[in-house]
Amino acid sequence: MPRICLHGLVSGRVQGVAFRQHTDAQAQRLELDGWVRNLADGRVEVLMEGEEAAVRELSDWLAQGPAAAKVAAVELSEQPLQGVVGFIVRR
Repeated sequence: MPRICLHGLVSGRVQGVAFRQHTDAQAQRLELDGWVRNLADGRVEVLMEGEEAAVRELSDWLAQGPAAAKVAAVELSEQPLQGVVGFIVRR
């Protein structure tokens, strides 16, 4: 299966609800590479790279997020492969 890379911006009530930690757990479960971080404007930014089906699964999960989150929108754009190894939570 081909590898793809998606960059995403998630808006809504997505900070202060452990969104990054839950995203990290999902990405680890799906064996994805990339990172997730909070932005100063209240959104969460994510880069995910891996097998297409796994990336799509995490993309779908981002639309709902963890139980305490209230996701308003997810903007995704395909990117060239970044060659990232592992998945991390950026500060």
